[in-house]
Amino acid sequence: MATIVQKFGGTSVGDVTKIKRAAERVKREHEAGNRVVTVVSAMGKSTDTLVQLANEISDSPDRREMDMLLSTGEQVTISLMVMALKEMGIDAVSLTGWQAGIKTEPVHQNARITDIDTERLETYLGEGKVVIVAGFQGMSESGEITTLGRGGSDTTAVAIAAALKAESCSIFTDVTGVYTCDPRVAKHARQLQSISYDEMLELANLGAGVLHPRAVEFAKNYSLPLIVRSSMEDVEGTIVEEDVSMEQNLIVRGLAFEGAVTKITIERLPNRFHAMSDVFSLLAESGIDVDIIIQQMTGENEMNVSFSLHTQELPEALKLLENNHEQLGYQGIRHEDSLAKVSIVGSGMVSNPGVAANMFQALSDHEIEVKMVSTSEIKVSVVVPEAKMATAIDVLHSTFELDASEKPKVTV
Repeated sequence: MATIVQKFGGTSVGDVTKIKRAAERVKREHEAGNRVVTVVSAMGKSTDTLVQLANEISDSPDRREMDMLLSTGEQVTISLMVMALKEMGIDAVSLTGWQAGIKTEPVHQNARITDIDTERLETYLGEGKVVIVAGFQGMSESGEITTLGRGGSDTTAVAIAAALKAESCSIFTDVTGVYTCDPRVAKHARQLQSISYDEMLELANLGAGVLHPRAVEFAKNYSLPLIVRSSMEDVEGTIVEEDVSMEQNLIVRGLAFEGAVTKITIERLPNRFHAMSDVFSLLAESGIDVDIIIQQMTGENEMNVSFSLHTQELPEALKLLENNHEQLGYQGIRHEDSLAKVSIVGSGMVSNPGVAANMFQALSDHEIEVKMVSTSEIKVSVVVPEAKMATAIDVLHSTFELDASEKPKVTV
């Protein structure tokens, strides 16, 4: 008897009709003889509604109370899902995150899972019940309700699958799988049959929203096959796994992008051992997430340091740097906004030199200026004018043959 873990996101359980459709899929797995745990998100935009209510009361809601509030969204879904299954004649039980044994760090609104006590899950599964678990939530050692941050339900599902040593974990969403790029932006984007953990992790970190990076990390660490598939259509999905057997000829396997990027340049910063540490420690202590960093020597004793961040972080970053002007000792600050980051990802880059050169040539041929560059073994990211982002995506998608005719599909 196989153990199967499923996860249905907010759009997949957005109303009663969709909850019933998801329940039919759960029923099918159960009647196939599998032990089934299903993780669900809050219905549709209900979490956004709860956040809005909190903001109407306070400009800065207490983080503990926000977790108390936001955790209620998933509790609505698990109850309705179990009611739907019982109407179909399936014995099921709903569990909150803490009832399911999910233990987390003592951090509110962005906690990490530290352990899962599977005793209660195993008991209900042993009784032949389908278990419906609230995603996105857990409990700290001190008994505080916590939430896992953006994409937390994905992480819940994968962590439970790993703890139960499940055969696989299926993430049901509003797309049919993982695409070479967001099909809403790249008109010739196509679905991949499979993708490696490392490639998926890079794409997720670079802005592809189909899976949360933390969930992919869990799957990779436990060698757990992830399947991304549609909750609306009965079609093949995309397998995220260690060794990708299909489409090995693709050097680049996907594109990711992110708008609203700003470049900040600190001019004539003293060239001393701790200068870079002082700047970026200051930003980190204030929770400002810095991305691409470039250092340029302007003289024997001075340098310019540029870095990118999300535009919404700009006011706080500028204020922080200006307030510490004397300590840091720089001569000036300038910034450039209305930028975007476009990235190519593929494990084939490791053994194929010239990928970056092809990327830069393609962008140059279409007069797309590159402002910043960042590389790793399997990705190259460039910062370009935001007005040119869509063009850059189409150009690179074509350059690396990602919009070629679709390969034969594999049933999963």
